[in-house]
Amino acid sequence: MAAGRLSFNNITALAPMVRVGTLPMRLLALDYGADVVYCEELIDIKMAQCQRVVNDVLETVDFVAPDDRVMFRTCEREKGNVVFQMGTADPDRALAVARLVEKDVAAVDVNMGCPKEYSTKGGMGAALLSDPDKIEAILRTLVTGVSIPVTCKIRILPSLEETVSLVRRIERTGVAAVAVHGRFKDERPRHPVHCDYIQAVAQAVSIPVIANGGSLDHVKTNADIEEFRKATGASSVMLARAAMWNASLFRSQGALPLEKVMEDYLKYAIQYDNNAFNTKYCLCQMLRDKVESPLGKQVQAAQTNAEISEAYGLQEFYRQTREQLQARRDALQSGSQPERPVTDGDVTTMAVKFERREYPPQITPKMFLLEWSRKEKVEQPQYETVQRAQDRAFQSTVTVAQKKYRSSLWEKSKKFAEQAAAIVCLRVLGVPEGRIGEEDSGLVCKRKREGKGRCSTFQFKVESVERCRKPF
Repeated sequence: MAAGRLSFNNITALAPMVRVGTLPMRLLALDYGADVVYCEELIDIKMAQCQRVVNDVLETVDFVAPDDRVMFRTCEREKGNVVFQMGTADPDRALAVARLVEKDVAAVDVNMGCPKEYSTKGGMGAALLSDPDKIEAILRTLVTGVSIPVTCKIRILPSLEETVSLVRRIERTGVAAVAVHGRFKDERPRHPVHCDYIQAVAQAVSIPVIANGGSLDHVKTNADIEEFRKATGASSVMLARAAMWNASLFRSQGALPLEKVMEDYLKYAIQYDNNAFNTKYCLCQMLRDKVESPLGKQVQAAQTNAEISEAYGLQEFYRQTREQLQARRDALQSGSQPERPVTDGDVTTMAVKFERREYPPQITPKMFLLEWSRKEKVEQPQYETVQRAQDRAFQSTVTVAQKKYRSSLWEKSKKFAEQAAAIVCLRVLGVPEGRIGEEDSGLVCKRKREGKGRCSTFQFKVESVERCRKPF
């Protein structure tokens, strides 16, 4: 291979695993000694709809779906070691996805071995094994269409001859390596792996063969990885469940206590704002038969990464990380956009943030805007708020007098986003917003509900509820 291209000779890899092979687990495996890490299988149709987004806050590259879900997240740390695995049954779609991600990954892989329905429907996964012509078309299209290595992962066929014949045909497409899961399509992890099939394949082709399927009987310690490689005659070894249960299996110095591994994983999940339900799923897989322990029950009950952090005593790490990310977000936003009105379609925007310390206690821009709308006899402000997936930030649009206003900056909470939208509206209208040091406008005044008239000036006491001054 050319210099700088990923090699699949004599490597140990984290296998692609649905819901497990997300960024935190991949980084954890690399830390512990894995040479190559595969992402979970991602379907071509969904990936083709994604936009590539540079996330400066998390320092990642995100591939974001139209509904704002982050389908794939990667970072510089793994760029030279991560393989993007896709589910596909169409050469053109496969190429479109490969070209979308090729600048951010080290190689692309086609899943031709998963027997689960979510993978086989539409002719993907193990369903491809019965269509060698399509296999060849997909792989040739990818090999000639992208600048990074292309690989595939298969299961063994009903006979040794069929398996060898298919892999030889795969080799002729120009792929860099082939991973072989040593079980038949209808076999499951409880069935023994067929090392003789992998060995026959390795002897029949010149490209690297990566042996997979040894977690049940063969690989219990780091030293077992080499024994499994020898037993299969393969160039390399790929680990799935054994690595999922304890990723420190990749450590040549020996495995770490599970508690330490889970803590290391959770820190990455916090640092990269991993989806909380994905975090919980991976931790439960590590806990295995201890999932009903007090810790396991606390993890299962958690709904957020903050709650999961509490279960592991990482509240302070979580708090500090969130503060660091918010500080980075604030710095990026304050330095990138001027504070002036801009027309964005039918919405007027400004790059402003709501800073709570700039306003007296109990005073907010939303209150000023509400009172202004009452004074002007227009409908009360209506707020519409959205949250984006990549960093869970919020942005709100307020409608006042049939015109829309919002801040172009994203806030850490829904309430702050609404306040920022109110600030934009007030500043565009030239109306006071209640900041400390601002001349008393008399706007913020609750009307007396008892029918004693209305206040023209209003003063808040910091230590009490809001009160109206008597009319002049």
